[in-house]
Amino acid sequence: MNILLLEDDLILSAELCKFLESNNFSCDKIYDGETFLRQIKNNSYDLYLLDINVPKINGLDVCQTIRSFDKNTPIIIISAYGDLSDKKDAFTRLADDYLVKPFQFEELLLRVNSLLRRKMPVDTSDQEIIRIDDLIINKTEQKVYRGGNEITLTLKEFQLLAYLAEAQGRTVSKQQITENVWEHNFNTNTNTVEVYINFLRKKIDKDFKVKLIHTRSGFGYYLSPL
Repeated sequence: MNILLLEDDLILSAELCKFLESNNFSCDKIYDGETFLRQIKNNSYDLYLLDINVPKINGLDVCQTIRSFDKNTPIIIISAYGDLSDKKDAFTRLADDYLVKPFQFEELLLRVNSLLRRKMPVDTSDQEIIRIDDLIINKTEQKVYRGGNEITLTLKEFQLLAYLAEAQGRTVSKQQITENVWEHNFNTNTNTVEVYINFLRKKIDKDFKVKLIHTRSGFGYYLSPL
């Protein structure tokens, strides 16, 4: 499990990451809100830990920004501000938990594990799952989720999305798509691929700040948060 920590206290940040890593988590640490938001555009994390009083963009604004495109990844606020109004503000911005400093690291661990269990309540050990940023493709059940919300696709839209996802960020040409998604029952002189790419963009990308479906002019299409 990968955790991203926003904390400008260098000593506390180092100690927290060391503790989490000793408990089998991966932990990256960021010291300001602006860099934090850039980091999550290029990397996938299972949980965010946010201090409020940090440089450039404060933790509450970071939380609100995350929730504008990701409704699913757990967020824990860790702050020296302990007033009820501060907690109310955090939960209004859809944080999942709030821990007041100073706190025992063991208590943080309990809360992290609790949220991660809630995030993955279903055993998917026998399912084929593809995750790209906040997009989840369940090939076994032919279901797609983004930001924690299910997206309804037609069968051909699902097959096209799954094919793009399986390329793992590589560009696939229109010809490759026609051969693998439509097989031999397809006229390659039509604009059907472009039409279906537009269908997917409206359903997968339109309501999200981070766009996943990209065109590489003259080459084809690829699926990536970059």
